[in-house]
Amino acid sequence: MSQETDMNSSALNAAKTQLRSLMKQRLANISQESIVSQSVNVFESLSKFSPYINAKRLAVYLSMPGGEIQTDPIVKHALSSGKQVFVPYLHKSGLRPGDGPARLMDMVSLKDIDDYESLQRDKWGIPSVDAATVHERKRSVGELNGNRSEDVSLDLILMPGVAFDVDPESKAIRRLGHGRGFYDYFLHRYALAASPQERASNGRPAVLLYALALKEQLLPPSSGESVPVGPHDQPIDGLFLGDGQIKESAKNDTN
Repeated sequence: MSQETDMNSSALNAAKTQLRSLMKQRLANISQESIVSQSVNVFESLSKFSPYINAKRLAVYLSMPGGEIQTDPIVKHALSSGKQVFVPYLHKSGLRPGDGPARLMDMVSLKDIDDYESLQRDKWGIPSVDAATVHERKRSVGELNGNRSEDVSLDLILMPGVAFDVDPESKAIRRLGHGRGFYDYFLHRYALAASPQERASNGRPAVLLYALALKEQLLPPSSGESVPVGPHDQPIDGLFLGDGQIKESAKNDTN
């Protein structure tokens, strides 16, 4: 993409920060009633989506109380449908300064609905896995606190985001995250841990990446706004929108 080559690191970070600030203001003005309604639309679209129906192992973010699509119905439906559900778990990386981030995100399994409902909310109101229980759970990339475990491959990852748009040239859907790089670095580690048959031809993990978004989070071409992207920003396969639409990135040789 032209933005990847034209925008230097400092300008890229500044553009991302500016757009996050703008989106934060917009999202704060969306009523809880609208968020609930849009979340229902996304759940209904997803529940009829063949890759979701056929997925045996699903990773999904656990939502904040406001400002994004609520995933509680998705988690409960997936668990009750017999799927293995994995959710984010943040932990210290153990990496030396300069070798990588101080904190990593992994995906760890939920046992059942009771387990999910027992999760305590963190300071952002997000249900969070207790570190004391992690050793009892399966992991999608088996390294926590320096201990290795068997890697578990995923069929579908449902991601959050702050803003999205469609690249006018490639027709790929671009995602602006919350700025901490947890998903991008997780997907990098996931690809490294994957077996050759689990990787696409370009080295990306052969797992479907879909994001969930309120309709206000998709930047229309008429707005004159765009999602700034760099070489480490992972492209996504598609986007579920709160108005019921499913937008797909243009098909290419990455899947």
